[in-house]
Amino acid sequence: MQKPSIPKGTRDFTPQEMANRNYIFDTIKDVFRLYGFQQIETPAMENLSTLMGKYGEEGDKLLFKILNSGDFLSGLTEEELNGRNSIKLTNKISEKGLRYDLTVPFARFVVQHQNEISFPFKRYQIQPVWRADRPQRGRYREFYQCDVDVVGSDSLLNELELIQIVDEIYRRLKINVVVKINNRKILSGIAEIIGESEKITDITVAIDKMDKIGLGKVNEEIASKGISEEAIAKLQPILKLSGTNSEKLEQLKTVLADSEIGLKGVAELETIFGLCETLKVQTKIELDLTLARGLNYYTGAIFEVKALDVEMGSITGGGRYDNLTGVFGMEGVSGVGISFGADRIYDVLNQLKLYPETSMEQTKVLFVSFGEKELMYSLPWVNSLRLKGINTEIYPEAAKMKKQMGYADNKKIPFVAIVGETEMNEGKVMLKNMKTGEQGLASLDEIIDRIG
Repeated sequence: MQKPSIPKGTRDFTPQEMANRNYIFDTIKDVFRLYGFQQIETPAMENLSTLMGKYGEEGDKLLFKILNSGDFLSGLTEEELNGRNSIKLTNKISEKGLRYDLTVPFARFVVQHQNEISFPFKRYQIQPVWRADRPQRGRYREFYQCDVDVVGSDSLLNELELIQIVDEIYRRLKINVVVKINNRKILSGIAEIIGESEKITDITVAIDKMDKIGLGKVNEEIASKGISEEAIAKLQPILKLSGTNSEKLEQLKTVLADSEIGLKGVAELETIFGLCETLKVQTKIELDLTLARGLNYYTGAIFEVKALDVEMGSITGGGRYDNLTGVFGMEGVSGVGISFGADRIYDVLNQLKLYPETSMEQTKVLFVSFGEKELMYSLPWVNSLRLKGINTEIYPEAAKMKKQMGYADNKKIPFVAIVGETEMNEGKVMLKNMKTGEQGLASLDEIIDRIG
């Protein structure tokens, strides 16, 4: 019989792994709430009309489509079937898809519920997303995103708060990171200056790969999009800018002197850097002009966060978008948000072994017993401890002592309460510390004091 398996790019998580994952989610949620963000959820599947065309051509290909219910081929002609045009066929046999990210469903949510929410609307969302990508290390087909966004405000204070949130979350998780920052307006200014405004998307998609493929290959990709050699030559000094953040911004002011939009981007970044300095944000923040984030909807600041102590792609990313709700007919709503890649953070914490020793979810004490009478004696104790918020288990049958102790060991339960004739006569239990091996008779209050 064939052994069951799961699709490539997906994972099962054991109880210990889930405890570790919940440590990440709980840390992230606590910080989001600290800054006044509220939680929402949206369905796993959206109408394809909501998703298609929002992520560029690449993104559309990576959407998981869901076949229509029932006989999905019934509406097709022989001719359409034989034509084997997968795009046309998909449009007829699939109306829904799994969400690719949380930002587009959020935009749909804002438009749909605009009369019920107060602006600026600060929301966070922690849910899985799906991408029909090629699975590789750090890249999965099903993974969780933890998004935090503010919509309905143009203020750059929102960008500052997002950087502060990044700073606080990674400080709590003890991961050393660098925040890379750029501005889409600067990229538009660069495209304008080199005379290729129309090709802004091609240029940004290519330079966003600088880290992965290097300058030579980036130039080849730009050339393949029909961009002139002269424009590519003008681009080189810009891609090689060096120095501190303020030195880079000064150089950009000169380079972009003739571009109004480019200078606006420089001014925005100056404000953000100034705010971070005033509030003494500890995390290193670096202006990186090769940061473009291939997604089409960013219009202002763009962020990416990288872990410094491991080889891993970005673990957080996002930016400002001025017109995302516009695609759903609601113009003029500016938003800014970032997304924490929970699965990549999980991999980083695994590599660096940064999880706390004990987990909130762990059982603190196990009652072991030798018979029916002992079980009945233990149950009220178990109940009282649970009422005090102490995670407590009782071994459900009178098995051999070795088996019950083995169970406690396997689950890393720190204390075991042993109940036998002597303990019952004294109205106590024998409490054993599994780490030190020490044991002694204890009353209910003494257990609560030691473990609670």
